[in-house]
Amino acid sequence: MQFDQLRTTNGVDVAGKRVLVRVDFNVPMKNGAVSDNTRLNRALAGLKDLLTRGAKVIVITHLGRPKGSPNPDFTLKPVADKLGELLGQPVRFADQCIGDVAEAASRDLKPGEIAMFENLRYHKEEEKDDPVFAAQLARSGDLYVGDAFSCSHRAHASVHALTKLLPSYAGPLMNQEILALRAALEEPRRPTAAIVGGSKVSTKIPVLTNLTAKVDKLIIGGGMANTFLAAEGIDVGKSLCEHDLVGTAREIIAAAKDKGCEIILPVDAVVARELKEGAAAETVSIDKVPGDAMILDVGPQSVERLAVVIAGCRTLLWNGPVGAFEIAPFDKGTVALAEEAARLTKSGQLISVAGGGDTVAALNAAGVADKFTYVSTAGGAFLEWLEGQALPGVVALIEAGGQNR
Repeated sequence: MQFDQLRTTNGVDVAGKRVLVRVDFNVPMKNGAVSDNTRLNRALAGLKDLLTRGAKVIVITHLGRPKGSPNPDFTLKPVADKLGELLGQPVRFADQCIGDVAEAASRDLKPGEIAMFENLRYHKEEEKDDPVFAAQLARSGDLYVGDAFSCSHRAHASVHALTKLLPSYAGPLMNQEILALRAALEEPRRPTAAIVGGSKVSTKIPVLTNLTAKVDKLIIGGGMANTFLAAEGIDVGKSLCEHDLVGTAREIIAAAKDKGCEIILPVDAVVARELKEGAAAETVSIDKVPGDAMILDVGPQSVERLAVVIAGCRTLLWNGPVGAFEIAPFDKGTVALAEEAARLTKSGQLISVAGGGDTVAALNAAGVADKFTYVSTAGGAFLEWLEGQALPGVVALIEAGGQNR
């Protein structure tokens, strides 16, 4: 892709212009209120920049799965209220995203004012990338800013078709995400390492296949490591293991060897007979897993070895915990590696990029999420980028950037 064509609003005169900003405010809700401000907080700087420059800002987003029709359980009104609180200025709310109500709301804005439109997914046409729906959205804007990387893997009207109708630019969050992922995968400082964890190989076959051609060291942890261990003839007892994918694991190992990528698996493990808080656990060599036990975390020798591997690299990409981190004492391996990666990042030795829901939760639990070079809150889009797929929302902005020249 021609990333040099990606354009931001830097240097663009937005004063007095109606700017449609597609964000991802699909935030957790509890009792009708926003329960986690993370996604709102991340968007504040970009919104404030546009407002300070005299733009008339209109925020568009989706929330939940209302299945193409209005549903009060998925109204964005509480999100607009919370955004106004965080911005320190009122956010007008239009209870429609298209039609007379929306267009009137956009016309009534003064420079430096902001509005939020109602849930895009109240209309089934949004998820169908419907050009007529996109044209209805476009009537409320003069410019478009795509700042929802986490939605960019979906060819929906507000992230794809809309870019064909208005001068379109990448927002700061979109730009940061793309730069971080390119730095980790396309133009990395070498040697490079990737940690890929999680429960199942089946969900990450394309990721693993793509990474074997991109990184020098591929560290496999979590439940998915058990399938690779089984592929090497190791008895993993009652551990989570996709035995039907042992052949696939062997193919990935062979492909990695051909490409000069070293696959690194645990050499010891923390095992238990049950997965629960405070369960009796023991550390064993990886070839000594009891037949009635489950591997639930990497052991201290593995942590020590992996720390050495990471210390010998210049770039680290992380997706997925290496153990059942949600339940003590099986969080120790993930926490120890996260702390080491954070230390190396702080010292300037390592560029660290992490992403995926469980990964973010694990880094937050370890208290180091703010110590990585970049942590992505995107889920599916982050994974599809790791798979080497072109994301429709990103491609659309690049194509629009070429036209904006």
